[in-house]
Amino acid sequence: MKKQRIGIVGVGRMGANMARRLKEVGYPVTAVYDVRPAAATSLAHELGSKRESRLAAVTAAADVIFTVVTDDRAQLQVFSNPKDNLLIGASGKTFVNCATLLPATHMTVARLAKKAGAQALEACMASSINQARAGTLYLMCAGDKSTFDRIKPLLAQLSDRGKLMRYMGPAGHAAKVKALVNMVMNINTAGLAEGLGLASALGLDLPLVMEVFAQTGANSRILATDGDDMVNREHSCFFSARHAAKDSNIALALARNAKLRLPLASATYRQYVRMIRLGLGELDKSGIAELTFKGRKGRA
Repeated sequence: MKKQRIGIVGVGRMGANMARRLKEVGYPVTAVYDVRPAAATSLAHELGSKRESRLAAVTAAADVIFTVVTDDRAQLQVFSNPKDNLLIGASGKTFVNCATLLPATHMTVARLAKKAGAQALEACMASSINQARAGTLYLMCAGDKSTFDRIKPLLAQLSDRGKLMRYMGPAGHAAKVKALVNMVMNINTAGLAEGLGLASALGLDLPLVMEVFAQTGANSRILATDGDDMVNREHSCFFSARHAAKDSNIALALARNAKLRLPLASATYRQYVRMIRLGLGELDKSGIAELTFKGRKGRA
């Protein structure tokens, strides 16, 4: 069976590695696009595909187009800019939208795609750069079930042969769950930073403290991924503080709509906003420890 031609819009760390993975398993990546032309040109050269300068050209060159953009504004722009957008000539095409966005944005895109005779599916990702490259992303998908079933074989190549993929329901549902995932992750990250910061201030042996955390109720996946980085001040970016702030704010918007107060999520959001104001927004989320350890740049 002939494999679908793939287009990629947004070739940052995640989008580029998803493109590499799909190329590796035999899918023709025919077109790439990014607001940074140099990044798109470099990836196109690497993959033997074409760097398109227009969004409509990506749609024309591909059967399935993945979008991996920065925020809601960027997502709406690529689908509705009157001068150039992905829905020009999009009848019969499928769009897989991977960014963490407000559920309403995904629902708007789904309506616009349907009006253009195309299909749109959410494929929200709860993993990072290494998983994108290895094809082991955790994917939360939402939208039309028949569309999901039709492109499952393709998405399976990004999610450990489908073992790490779940269908969540109609448009907007995956975005809701992804907002909750990132909200809880960000709270856990902030909590660990405070625990380790206080342990350091008390003069405790930090490796020993982390060993105790790992064997008790203080354990979490964040301890494994971020604990050493917090102690060693190694904040190479896998998921930036700026994105953490954006995603926490999405969850808070959902809470406001539900008339629910989330004091921990609110406090965490304020910490990440503080990082941005201090010029630390491009650090990995583990950089929140810079706000909690004595003697570090962000500590008041």
